[in-house]
Amino acid sequence: MREFSSMSSLTEKDRPIVQLLLNAGTCPRCILRFCSVGSQMLYRHPYKDLMKVLKEFLKNNPEKEDTVCFDVVDPPCKRIRLEHPEEGPEDLNHNGALQQNPQVNDENTAVEDSAVKVCNVCLGILQEFCEADFVKKLSVRERAAWLVLKQEMRNLGLSLLKDDIVQLKEAYKWIIHPQLSEELSVPADGKSLFEVSVVFAHPETDEECHFLATACPDCFKPAKNKQSVFTRMAVIKALEKIKEEDFLKHFPCPPSSPKNLCVALEIQCNNGAVFVAGRYNKYSRNLPQTPWIIDGERKLESSVEELISEHLMTEFRADSFNFSSSGREDVDVRTLGNGRPFAIELVNPRRIHFTAEEMKGLQQTINTSSDKIQVRDLQLVTREAIGRMKEGEEEKTKTYSALIWTDKAIQKEDIAFLDDIKELKLDQKTPLRVLHRRPLAVRCRIIHTMRSEYIDEHHFRLHLKTQAGTYIKEFVHGDFGRTKPNIGSLLNRTADILELDVESVDVDWPPTLDN
Repeated sequence: MREFSSMSSLTEKDRPIVQLLLNAGTCPRCILRFCSVGSQMLYRHPYKDLMKVLKEFLKNNPEKEDTVCFDVVDPPCKRIRLEHPEEGPEDLNHNGALQQNPQVNDENTAVEDSAVKVCNVCLGILQEFCEADFVKKLSVRERAAWLVLKQEMRNLGLSLLKDDIVQLKEAYKWIIHPQLSEELSVPADGKSLFEVSVVFAHPETDEECHFLATACPDCFKPAKNKQSVFTRMAVIKALEKIKEEDFLKHFPCPPSSPKNLCVALEIQCNNGAVFVAGRYNKYSRNLPQTPWIIDGERKLESSVEELISEHLMTEFRADSFNFSSSGREDVDVRTLGNGRPFAIELVNPRRIHFTAEEMKGLQQTINTSSDKIQVRDLQLVTREAIGRMKEGEEEKTKTYSALIWTDKAIQKEDIAFLDDIKELKLDQKTPLRVLHRRPLAVRCRIIHTMRSEYIDEHHFRLHLKTQAGTYIKEFVHGDFGRTKPNIGSLLNRTADILELDVESVDVDWPPTLDN
């Protein structure tokens, strides 16, 4: 025997909302949403019982009773019935919902056995799809229902804000979560990384939002990776932009009742993404940070991203990954010192829990698999924490070591003055070598300090501390005058860079671990 106890009230101001939406063909659960009913338990009651109570609410004399209370106490059930203590398979209808008990003859609780009409707002998602056996976009219809209610409430001197309405997906979760919890014998946690996604379709209304493309053409831009311009975000953006009077001209308010229920196309079970962060060192001058592919042809066999991610993908058993870092180095540049911060998003991992010791072991596996890279401070982080890696990226500093060649012979005193230059401002036009993937612009960058190290008549090493985002190679050779000033112009001779190393990336993230 289970006992359910719930109390919620509809007040007199909800009467016009209930009346208007019932007449328009809206289901009881959507009516509760528009009445701002926030009781999760109430949405879980059987459809017919909710319909019965709403009809009784409308019949009540407002002078005698200004609220309707939904009481559920088992045993005994008088107004709302959730389940029977001795139910068997014969007690369930084809949706798993309880059949009406034939012994209940009270005229106040009788419910007509007429066929349930498809809701004109949720298209059936909160009807048949929410009964106990069931483990596109509705924004336009929801807007239409809200606009007509808004006008009705305004006529009564009341208001109904859009934010007052309980979101359909929230009501759906309130109903489904406890059912899944009971079926699987595990607690339901709305913040869990494990997600069950239900994909619905309703072909009958697929083209209802197309009028928005005429009213708000700027919201619907073709994209290479999208099959249709009518994406969820595009529709929402258009609904926020369109004027109410224009919406009312193009769409019936309240929305018409559809003939068919929507269809559940598929149910997907996924774990929410897991994020792993750390720092990497790159010791090879023939290794790109990410796969180097030009015109579909791979130029080098591996990359930093792949050498790290292949082991994470194996251990976390993820479907895919997304790699990000605090800046990037060229294929022929080494990253030394404490390394460069990076983060990897692992999509739909089958394993999500790792101890600190297991993460340390995974780090060791990565480090012994290749002599081209090493990682440190490998750890699990949150999505929010990754933002710290990108915060104020251009305000951060980076330290480099460059081996420089000059065409004319130099002496130690010829380069000594470089050590005295502080906060040197550069104007850097987008380098020719990256112009194919970066917009043409002139960027102001700062060389904070320089320290020269004489080697011979044609070579010296320059240690630089710069603003992040500075193109070091171009600062040395000038890029045909696109970077001013540059080492060549400062020395009054031709200069070129032979080797470049990143010695430090001054981003205090992720936290240093005791490795």
